[in-house]
Amino acid sequence: MATRTPAALRQYGAALRTLLLLTLILGLAYPLAMTGFAQVAFGHNANGSLITRGGSTVGSSLIGQSFTVPVLKNGQPTKDAKGNPVLEADPRYFQSRPSAAGLGYDPTSSGASNLGPENNDLIALIKARRATAAALDGINPAQVPPDALLASGSGLDPHISPAYAQEQIARVARVRGLSVAQVQGLVAANTQGRTLGFLGEPRVNVLNLNLALDAISH
Repeated sequence: MATRTPAALRQYGAALRTLLLLTLILGLAYPLAMTGFAQVAFGHNANGSLITRGGSTVGSSLIGQSFTVPVLKNGQPTKDAKGNPVLEADPRYFQSRPSAAGLGYDPTSSGASNLGPENNDLIALIKARRATAAALDGINPAQVPPDALLASGSGLDPHISPAYAQEQIARVARVRGLSVAQVQGLVAANTQGRTLGFLGEPRVNVLNLNLALDAISH
């Protein structure tokens, strides 16, 4: 007489087979299918919206970056008390908004400063950023737009407001030897409107704008 497999073992076997089947379908086949579809249909987006120039990757249109130069002393780069290089804004380029992600636009440390509006450190930072932006662009400190003073929630925002871009036009044109009208045209060409016409605010992608600047300056 054949020995029947206990009911509990049959249930365990069915559960194991189901687990293996769903693992193959949902853990392997489905992700591979979606990855393949994304590469075919949205390859640029799926690969991080990377921007290349001359065969080299210069950044992503989704992640901001700083446009700075080292502060030199006696021809040598200077460092702060922690050993980090001291940097200042490169006047040839439009400047991004401040970033609280790591040392600035670090995608592995995305986040805000988490400082409240009455925090003394934040107040001091805003005053310093206002003075720096006003001195760089030669304007009244009261005219500095808010996004030149405050970091975004992620610290990775690649955009600035049209107002902050307008503030920088005269300086960039002067340093590069271009007309204000030329630079104004580039800003207009790289200004995006509200998503779907009503979501968010108009914005300017800083990396795309600076690449366009380099293209007409060469």
